[in-house]
Amino acid sequence: MATINQNYNSRLLVKIDEDTKKKANRLARQEGKTTSTVVRELIEEYIRDRGIASYIDGLWDRIGAKMRSKGVRREDLPRIIREARAKKA
Repeated sequence: MATINQNYNSRLLVKIDEDTKKKANRLARQEGKTTSTVVRELIEEYIRDRGIASYIDGLWDRIGAKMRSKGVRREDLPRIIREARAKKA
């Protein structure tokens, strides 16, 4: 996450209704933050969350492709899982 002293040189124009803007400003002030800081944090969180989800989706795709390349079928999975768990026990 960005630090308070970090320089930002890019702007993003977001259109929202006046009531939402007033509420956001008030809540940000109550937290001792600027509205820009709150919006920046929310965008960073959005990107971070989506980045993780995207990574996990890609990971499952790679695992699936690897399993298919080894001839593993969907119906084989319960047996494979049971066998792997039995080895650990």
